[in-house]
Amino acid sequence: MDLTLEDGTFLVKLARRAVERYLERGERIKPPEDTPSKLYDKRGVFVTINEFLGGEKELRGCIGFPEPVLPLVEATIYSAISAAFEDPRFPPLRKEELDRVVFEVSVLTPPELVKVRSPKEYLSEIRVGRDGLIVEKGSYKGLLLPQVPVEQKWSVEEFLSYACMKAGLMPDAWLDEDTKIYKFQAIVFEEEEPRGSVKLKELEG
Repeated sequence: MDLTLEDGTFLVKLARRAVERYLERGERIKPPEDTPSKLYDKRGVFVTINEFLGGEKELRGCIGFPEPVLPLVEATIYSAISAAFEDPRFPPLRKEELDRVVFEVSVLTPPELVKVRSPKEYLSEIRVGRDGLIVEKGSYKGLLLPQVPVEQKWSVEEFLSYACMKAGLMPDAWLDEDTKIYKFQAIVFEEEEPRGSVKLKELEG
């Protein structure tokens, strides 16, 4: 991808600032005047907020746009606020939590349908540490970012099974001929500690 660490730092700090402003005034910030022009390109993006406890991280919220429907800078602002206050798995973020959470921004490539002759071929077409997954069957749909199976130490088969469960399906639904599997890649930037410097997250290794 064409994003630099400087771009990633801009986006992560923007995500934090968007949440801080929303907590303070209940309003959504606008893209800053010094936003680099490339950050106005339409890109998929997810903002993840993790509680940072003695070096260990625990999910606190994660929401985003799988498809490139908004300029990246705007999608980051929307996603940050949604991850902090609208993730149905968690209560809204409180002001006192800001000093113990870290922000992570994942910028996505457009999802690509994985074409196979047999579902078993997914096992060789998907790579942990490179690909994120979207599972779709009828009205059911679920997404897992590429860093998730790395952090959980999943195999490709486990990754597919958990993506199915994220969609509300049975773990082996990826074996059904009418289940669609999409893959995408991401470049991930994260705070090293609350309000700390931003780094490019290594997904493979």
